[in-house]
Amino acid sequence: MIYTPMTIKAMRFAYRAHEGQTDQSNVPYVFHPYHLAEQMDDEISCTVALLHDVVEDTEFTLEDLKAEFPAVVTDAVALLTYDGESDYFEYVRNLRQNYFARRVKMADLTHNSDETRVDGIEISEEKLRYWRRKYSKARAILLEHQ
Repeated sequence: MIYTPMTIKAMRFAYRAHEGQTDQSNVPYVFHPYHLAEQMDDEISCTVALLHDVVEDTEFTLEDLKAEFPAVVTDAVALLTYDGESDYFEYVRNLRQNYFARRVKMADLTHNSDETRVDGIEISEEKLRYWRRKYSKARAILLEHQ
């Protein structure tokens, strides 16, 4: 993780935004964006990674982020925010235009594909196969135009 005033601000923002949330394994959700940020080697990617799920999964809005962070960050976060209604793969195609969004999404897909994160949780083989296909196809889309 890159430690700058902006990434520290994003770290605190993500912590506050995801407070009380847990993932499927009952692990505090904020560890997911922190994990992604740890893989980034520049300030913008790190900040985007920390904030990538804030708008999608919390009560905070893109406007809240725009009041605190530069457009280069919020533009990437906007692209990473899936509305749940549009076609998922079209959403992935749209975000690959932005270097930071594409980079963070690739790390997100890798982390989401780590099935050790759900060890001990009862998840059907059908659901696991669905996730494997979905994440594999999304990664392929992101790699098409690199």
